[in-house]
Amino acid sequence: MKTIQKILVTISIVIMMLAGIAAPLLALDLETARATGVAGEVDNGLLAQPPGASNEGSELITKINNDRRAEYAKVAAANNLTLEAVGTMMSQKIYARLPAGTWVQVQGKWIKKAR
Repeated sequence: MKTIQKILVTISIVIMMLAGIAAPLLALDLETARATGVAGEVDNGLLAQPPGASNEGSELITKINNDRRAEYAKVAAANNLTLEAVGTMMSQKIYARLPAGTWVQVQGKWIKKAR
């Protein structure tokens, strides 16, 4: 009986370890979030959830937006610009690199990038 319990405990530990290793591999990244329509780019340089998107990307969107805001603030301070101006300039650079089909919000309207 004790041998079976030891085996079950060992199997449980291995499963938990594998789950811990696999979790980061399954974590959503920005490119996947954009490609699957879970996140879209907004013309202010931040991310948002496009229409009909699940909440799957909400944590990722929040983290990336916080990181972007911090970087935009540094650039704004160093160049005597507003945070909004930096966000708008960055959105133009980001937009140019996005593949067709990516959700983008321009002047409040969500569309999929054509090219």
